[in-house]
Amino acid sequence: MSMEAAQRLADNSSAVIPIDLNDIWDDFRSGLDAVFSENSMCRQRFMELYSYVYNYCTSIQELGKKKTQALNNAIAGMKIYNKFRDYLSDHVNRLVAGGTHLMDEDVLHFYTRKWEEFRFSSQVFNGICAYLNRHWVRRECEEGKKDIFEIFQLCLLIWRDIIFTTLSAQIVNALLKLIERERNGETINTRLISGVISSFVELGINEEDPCTKCPLVSVYKKHFEEIFLEDTKRFYTLESASFLQDNSVCEYVKKVEQRLAEENKRVKVYLHKSTEEILTKTCEKVLIEKHFESFNAEFKSLLEHNKVDDMGRMYALVLRTPSGLNALRDIFENFVCQQGLQAIEKCGQDIINDPKAYIETILKVHKIYHPLVSKTFRNDVGFTTALDKACERFVNSNVATVNNTSKSPELLAKYCDILLKKSSKNADEAEVEESLVQVMLVHKYIEDKDVFQKFYSRLLAKRLVNQMSASDDAEASMISKMKAACGFEYTSKLQRMFQDIGLSKDLNEKFKKMVAKSSNEKLDFDFSILVLSSGSWPFTMSAEFTLPPEFEKSVRRFTGFYTAQHCGRKLNWLYTMSKGEIQTNCFKNKYTFQASTFQMAVLLQFNSATSWTVLQLHEATQIKMDLLVQIIGVMLKIKLLVAVDGETEADLEPESKVKLFTAYKNKKFRININVPMKVEVKAEQELTLKHVEEDRKMLVQAAIVRIMKMRKTFQHQLLIGEVLTQLSSRFKPRVPMIKKCIDILIEKEYLERVDGQKDTYNYLA
Repeated sequence: MSMEAAQRLADNSSAVIPIDLNDIWDDFRSGLDAVFSENSMCRQRFMELYSYVYNYCTSIQELGKKKTQALNNAIAGMKIYNKFRDYLSDHVNRLVAGGTHLMDEDVLHFYTRKWEEFRFSSQVFNGICAYLNRHWVRRECEEGKKDIFEIFQLCLLIWRDIIFTTLSAQIVNALLKLIERERNGETINTRLISGVISSFVELGINEEDPCTKCPLVSVYKKHFEEIFLEDTKRFYTLESASFLQDNSVCEYVKKVEQRLAEENKRVKVYLHKSTEEILTKTCEKVLIEKHFESFNAEFKSLLEHNKVDDMGRMYALVLRTPSGLNALRDIFENFVCQQGLQAIEKCGQDIINDPKAYIETILKVHKIYHPLVSKTFRNDVGFTTALDKACERFVNSNVATVNNTSKSPELLAKYCDILLKKSSKNADEAEVEESLVQVMLVHKYIEDKDVFQKFYSRLLAKRLVNQMSASDDAEASMISKMKAACGFEYTSKLQRMFQDIGLSKDLNEKFKKMVAKSSNEKLDFDFSILVLSSGSWPFTMSAEFTLPPEFEKSVRRFTGFYTAQHCGRKLNWLYTMSKGEIQTNCFKNKYTFQASTFQMAVLLQFNSATSWTVLQLHEATQIKMDLLVQIIGVMLKIKLLVAVDGETEADLEPESKVKLFTAYKNKKFRININVPMKVEVKAEQELTLKHVEEDRKMLVQAAIVRIMKMRKTFQHQLLIGEVLTQLSSRFKPRVPMIKKCIDILIEKEYLERVDGQKDTYNYLA
């Protein structure tokens, strides 16, 4: 029969026999002695003791006095409860005497053996007193009595107040010695520790709420955990200092990993789970935080020698601490920046004329350290930011950008031109796409994104006008990537360029059909044209130039056709962007020269005479003298023309005479002489930067107006700060420029200074 069944039988008994506690106590005490000494009891004896408690508690008489049943029961319950308390105190006092002289493992063996026996006996005793617990104890607790507990809890309290209080210092000292032996590599009896620890936890009875059966860990924490943590701190402080004296930091990191794993296992095997977090933090503080200086000094060395595994272990350790990674991130940022600067410097001064080498050097540095961040540092946000900052620093400030912050965006735009322009070395589409992804990576790092946009726009325009794009899909992909990175406005003009190219194709078809239908006036040569909207293309009006008579008819014919198609529009001819093919009949072989309009204008002069002075050619074509000298220089270099007095391009003067070299020979029959002129390239670069500066002023003014329109009244320094924040994605405006723009807006009456407050502005609607 189970204990629960026995309780039910006793509860269902209808006979209530009035008894006196003194009459039954001797027999009851002998039963308890058997419970607490033998830890076993037959079912009949258990039922007999249970019935004693039940019958006594339900008796309506107390010392022969007639009272109400409830009052009698209350008095009876208190009397027997106090009797039990006295018995338990006497029993536990006899037990503690056997352990006061014991130390180390002996006291642990004594304590755990006695605890296990006492705890089991207490459970049996609790079963005997089930009726008392269920009725009298519960009622007393519900009425707010603080010193009344279920019998099992009462047993634990008496154990705690007598045995635990007496032996706790000996026990805790023995536990710490045993744990230290384990830390030193010895094999110990962990069950001995876990048994003691479980008793510490179970003894945490909530005296404020006797009804709850869930133990607190207050006893465990106060009497063991606090002392254990201090001992842990002492042990690892000594060990770490000693280990670092004889071993490298990398070996120390491995040792720390091992120690942390051991402590984690220690919690799982025999400590309470609530200790895990605070024990881990204590170990981290002693083993990691106190040695940050050693870690930081070693981390740079690990970067220099590319010791990836050691860096990964160090990162994993320092990651455990609240702010330890900050120093490592700073070291990493400075190191990558230095590597980038050195890599660019090794390429020499000529790198400013080699966009491919410049950009690929930047990408090579990034390619080295990006896997370190993504794998070793697990894509840590702080290290990702550190890599980005480092790349941003050396991309925008290096030997190639000295006194010229626009150099990096210019070289990046030219690198894009190399990728996207037709050539014999064009890669396949997949490789080009991957290269464009890498371009956008560098684009992310350049500060002056507006400079890149201007140079890219100009180079794209040339590719479209000269039909030199290797792939329309690649061009569209690049524009799409820039749009995603910087917004629609950044690429709106680039997209309109493609629209103009498409419209120009249709316009050419219509023009050719019109010419084909006209029998009166046929064109002397093939003629095609691109009509570009003036606001979208980065071209300026051509300088003064006299169009050769051979071209006038075609230009006049198309102008008439276009004005008839689009009333009110005006065509401005960009001769600097025009080109064509010119065939020769003056040499032994017939050649076709691919030339610019200016070059053709010069060559056509030799139809009327075989020699000209430089000044005469200038007067005939109206080409600027410095550009004309370079055009003639190209023809002298390929021996298409010769100087009468043997001058070179550098020696040419207005009076210098050049003549057609009628003995000209070339292995090729199609010869491209349309090469960029130095004067044009320099002027184009200066003009691009000038446009950038003008656009920046307008962007700054627009930002100021937006901010002031929202704020109405704003202080000077706050306004400058917000302008810098708004425009940082496009470029980093200089403070003097912002101040100048503020003055311009005050003159235009968009803003006004507040009277009596020179550093505050009002917005004027």
